[in-house]
Amino acid sequence: MELSVALDTLWLLIGAFLVFIMHAGFTMVETGFTRAKNAGNIIMKNIINVALGTISFWLLGFGIMFGLNGNDIIGGFDFLIRGDYGVAGGYSSTSFIIFQTMFCATAATIVSGAMAERTKFSTYCIYAIIMSMFIYPISGHWIWDASGWLAKLGFHDFAGSTVVHMVGGLAALIGAKMLGPRIGKYTKSGKSNAMPGHSLTLGALGVLLLWFGWFGFNGASTFSIAGEGKATLVGSVFITTNLAAAIGTVTVMIVTWIRYKKPDVSMTLNGALAGLVGVTAGADVVTPLGAAIIGLVAGIVVVFGVEFVDKKLKIDDPVGAIGVHFCCGAVGTLLVGLLDYEDVVTPLKGLFYGGGLECLGVQSLGVVAVAAWVAVSITIVFVILKKTIGLRVSVEEETLGLDITEHALESSYADFAVSVGKVADSGKVPVAASVPVTVSNTHPDAVITKVVIVTKQSKFEALKDALEAIGITGMTVTQVLGHGLQKGSSQFYRGVPVSATLLPKVKVEVVISKIAVSDLVNTAKKALYTGNIGDGKIFIYDVRNVVRVSTNEEGYDALQDK
Repeated sequence: MELSVALDTLWLLIGAFLVFIMHAGFTMVETGFTRAKNAGNIIMKNIINVALGTISFWLLGFGIMFGLNGNDIIGGFDFLIRGDYGVAGGYSSTSFIIFQTMFCATAATIVSGAMAERTKFSTYCIYAIIMSMFIYPISGHWIWDASGWLAKLGFHDFAGSTVVHMVGGLAALIGAKMLGPRIGKYTKSGKSNAMPGHSLTLGALGVLLLWFGWFGFNGASTFSIAGEGKATLVGSVFITTNLAAAIGTVTVMIVTWIRYKKPDVSMTLNGALAGLVGVTAGADVVTPLGAAIIGLVAGIVVVFGVEFVDKKLKIDDPVGAIGVHFCCGAVGTLLVGLLDYEDVVTPLKGLFYGGGLECLGVQSLGVVAVAAWVAVSITIVFVILKKTIGLRVSVEEETLGLDITEHALESSYADFAVSVGKVADSGKVPVAASVPVTVSNTHPDAVITKVVIVTKQSKFEALKDALEAIGITGMTVTQVLGHGLQKGSSQFYRGVPVSATLLPKVKVEVVISKIAVSDLVNTAKKALYTGNIGDGKIFIYDVRNVVRVSTNEEGYDALQDK
């Protein structure tokens, strides 16, 4: 018996650890899918969300959700969690408490991404406290506490498609709607402008961390690994969780490939999360085939959900949190009513397994009831905050970025920031080692010409080699943005055309005198020509003089190699 207690307790603690890692995933996803000038603010909101969520849940939230002697609607107000919530012969009270604390913080952090880049930090802190202390625990009590009214009806949400994800996703929808879109997100006519995030690498790493953490999120929701059949159930949950994520990912890749002519990277990343969110409600009661169906449906739902929220509702959600968490959370919960094959774990079987409409009806009732509770409560919270301290930063603050205006942080990427400070100087070179100074201009009548070539980045190496072949060894190269007649290429980001009127180019500047301009121009044209618009342009300027600083040579002489 002692071994069983130790194993179940350890299993919950491992699960809590894995769910905690998911906060790193959320932080990276939200940071990567937003602009660099707000990266520090996103990081700050996510870390403070874990801290404030933990404190709020410890003070009141846990008691409201799981307090002993609770009724159909609310728990027992166990201030500072003094009761014993362990199970005889199973997990300890403390392991259950920390596991549930991590879930609470997860629900609250979903809102951060949808309201990113324009929300006051102080407002977000207050929201996080109220969500963790009151809104999330009430609906959680209905479903996850034995005395809750939905639990008594047989409503099944294994690990939180509704309790965590739909609650957080709906709060995100209402908050983003009340907050309004980011500056420049929509034109005066209402057309959506794509505003790509600054780092898909961060976003991808965040999604993979979330996928990894989800094995604890779902797997440890069995609350036991030592009981009869529990190890087998855990393995089954791992399979359904992973399969739904994989199918969701591939589905979104295919759907976006068809719709946008290219597979959309950021949307495909959301596809993995969509499958995970969708299967979370029924990971323990669906077959692998059922999980695959959930992943397929969630993958389709997230693409059209993100597009609908953005293009039809005109709600600006930078990371797609509403489509992923609210839409797929609700759909995943409803699909339990169709695909629940196990009548041992749950009292009601799904429609496709001979259970009739009762299971689907209870799942539908639960989704509607929780949505109503969250919609009313979070609207009241945001209305009060909007009329008191305000929801949104000023236009100037949003334009400058929340890193500098909210946190006095010049850049979250300090090593890449432009340095305007003093640079160490090695001092004057000793006379014996210095380059001889020769004040000369042996060709005073020589013509000096500056040639500027702007072309595709992919053509730079060929151009450089061609110029070096005719004796040009000095050049200045700059990465620039611009467009000519082609007006940019057709690109999409989350289904929205990117205003790609500025394309990445390379600008090569060369100053010549000895080499004929016609030779340089002909060489450049030969290296760059493909016959397509976008090959580039060559600009030719007269130069009055050139001075070599180290030798004081001028004109023709200053341009010659020594």
